[in-house]
Amino acid sequence: MTQPSPADQLRTAAEVLRQHASIGAATATPAGAALLRAREPLAKWLDSWTGIDLYEAGSLPEDARHALAVARAITGDTP
Repeated sequence: MTQPSPADQLRTAAEVLRQHASIGAATATPAGAALLRAREPLAKWLDSWTGIDLYEAGSLPEDARHALAVARAITGDTP
């Protein structure tokens, strides 16, 4: 099975954040509530990287590596 492209991983993670808007909202700790509020800004940040050529993994800028790591953590993908 082929691993999704970095752009696909970023798009998928942004969609996961947007689809699960109410998970744990009623019982969230203050830190959890802050993360829930950060969903859309995080999704937009991940989206901002999808148009950039991320196919040469060895030459990714540090910010792109961080965005891809966040996306993979959200989706459970491995590098």
